[in-house]
Amino acid sequence: MTETLNPTKRLISLDALRGFTIAAMVIVNDPGSWSSVYDPLLHANWNGVTPTDLIFPFFLFMVGVSITLAYEKRKQQGASKPDMYKKILSRAVKIMLLGWFLWLWPDFSFEGMRYAGVLPRISLVFLACAVLFLNTNWKQQFWIGGGILLLYWMLFEWIPVPVDDVIQSALDTGTVQRSGGGIVELGEIERLSEGTIAANYQPGINIAAWFDRKVLPGRFWEVTWDPEGLLSTLPAIVTGIIGMLIGRLVLKVQNEWEKLTWIFFAGFAMYLLAEAWSWSMPLNKNLWTSSYTLWTAGMATMGLAACMLVVDLLGYTKWTGLGRVYGANAITSYVLAGMLTIIFYSDAVLGFAPNRAFMDGMTSIGMSAKLASFLYAIIYMLIIYIPALILYRKKIFIKV
Repeated sequence: MTETLNPTKRLISLDALRGFTIAAMVIVNDPGSWSSVYDPLLHANWNGVTPTDLIFPFFLFMVGVSITLAYEKRKQQGASKPDMYKKILSRAVKIMLLGWFLWLWPDFSFEGMRYAGVLPRISLVFLACAVLFLNTNWKQQFWIGGGILLLYWMLFEWIPVPVDDVIQSALDTGTVQRSGGGIVELGEIERLSEGTIAANYQPGINIAAWFDRKVLPGRFWEVTWDPEGLLSTLPAIVTGIIGMLIGRLVLKVQNEWEKLTWIFFAGFAMYLLAEAWSWSMPLNKNLWTSSYTLWTAGMATMGLAACMLVVDLLGYTKWTGLGRVYGANAITSYVLAGMLTIIFYSDAVLGFAPNRAFMDGMTSIGMSAKLASFLYAIIYMLIIYIPALILYRKKIFIKV
């Protein structure tokens, strides 16, 4: 057992947790059939949190932790700020372009292009947090993060929403459109004037959805709003900031048991504060509400503390193999999973769709459709694991 964790020592627990998070992303993104999925493997329909709603914030939290560990090391090695800025910007641009590439793959038609998305949000969070880390201390980061969450809450509580075509249609019909040709029934809409409605948390007619429709080009995931929209990226950046602050605890607290105590305490405190805040501002991934930011960051912090205890402190590492392999090339594995859907989820390459064949075969022998769908998702995750393992064994780590 070591007494301290210095900036040159990798956290096996962090690598493993990052990898397990990517593996979970692949599982929830790639079921055998979207019509047959267990509820915990779906995002909450609107308010509330499912296990699936933890995955993305867990990853952004670990982006923040990694920034502290990596850039503190580079600062100690005497790296210049211009050089670090160049590498930060290059990485952010590459991640953004990969996100757009995945949307265009394999047809590369820009019609109906979606500019928002998981990788574009990771890009923006990484860029903002890395720049903040190089130019602020931990106290400033704390107040910046807290200020963003408070201002975001105030926007939803107090700022009237201007009426646009979507909101006017919602006033007339009581509904908004969503993906797949569906509609969402709305609650009461309070009209303040001819041109505004009251601040609200409803789908498609809230301030974030209105803002994104004004400034964000391209297609939205849910037609009238996007869960990875621009305004809701602000609190997502705070998820990364919290990760940076926890990363500072990892580096600066010398006694290992004291370190774990403080990390777990911080996570539990965020969880309790989020529960109280959710009485006013609901837990909502689509909006990445302030309460959701703290709730998921608290869970991620406690999860990291648990992994550090079991893996780094007690030395139980054998079970982390899959996570460490995925974590070593996390973005690469995610992109590969997106690209290979052309083989495993369509008939374009093999002449038949393997997912449909698997579902038909399993259900024909009496397996429930949801279980078959879940098993296919696990199989697909293990398929992606094979090239990730080859890269890992050859010590090839693709730095996006």
